[in-house]
Amino acid sequence: MAVARDFLALTKPKIISLLLVTAAGGMFLAEQGIPSLPLLGLVWAGGALASGGANAVNHFLDRDIDRDMRRTAGRPVAGLRVAPRYALAFGVALNVAAFVLLATLVNLLAAGLTLCATLLYVFIYTLWLKRTTPNNIVIGGAAGAIPPMVGWAAVTGGLDLPAVYLFAIVFFWTPPHFWALSLLIQTDYERAGVPMLPVVSSRRQTTLHIFLYSIALMGLTLMFGLLPQVGLIYVAAAAALGAPFVWLAWRLWRRDDRGRAKATYLYSLAYLALLFVAVMVDSVVGIA
Repeated sequence: MAVARDFLALTKPKIISLLLVTAAGGMFLAEQGIPSLPLLGLVWAGGALASGGANAVNHFLDRDIDRDMRRTAGRPVAGLRVAPRYALAFGVALNVAAFVLLATLVNLLAAGLTLCATLLYVFIYTLWLKRTTPNNIVIGGAAGAIPPMVGWAAVTGGLDLPAVYLFAIVFFWTPPHFWALSLLIQTDYERAGVPMLPVVSSRRQTTLHIFLYSIALMGLTLMFGLLPQVGLIYVAAAAALGAPFVWLAWRLWRRDDRGRAKATYLYSLAYLALLFVAVMVDSVVGIA
């Protein structure tokens, strides 16, 4: 059981759950209602396999810096409970299974987008950007923004403007979310030599960036409401959810302390999940 728990931990289940919510949002929006439940199950299965596999490879690649950070020192590979080669093999196998599943039972575009997300996360973010630039999460966040496009492609077989908007929403959400986390574990990043924004710039600049991105994010989510596929329920939710995000970011910029950084970080998690739930509800109810 301990070994099973360690291999499950390699997949980072909490991260997977949020990605699956955003993929479902893309499917509901594309369907303009409730999508086929078997198709939803296949997309979730493929997404969970691919995301879990990418996370397992991340454990393998980041085992050196994981050992230097208190938050991650106990991870299975860093804690020497899972051999690095087993974590790598496990991650690759999960991604092969994800691609085969999606390519054969959904469509090739959905499979290709899912594989693209893994490659971006592993090679662009983990191997390159994370260790070299404070813009790591700005560019690398594209990997986590792909699942809504996968959901849209699974239903329609193509990509259209609403899917691009969903990608952009997650893309702009990622930096303020991770910068808030980086304020909480700045010492860990300094010890490991990871050039997150508060490490190489300043906490003041980081909180300003969080505030500016929260404004841009709220504007983007409201612009999305201009599309004919989106109705009043979504627009009301985007405004109601975005305003507290901006307020929390403004409050953090005005005075940086641990409590405010944690509140911003935790709210950002709830914000994205609830925003995509609003997309789903709006697609089902359809109030124009």
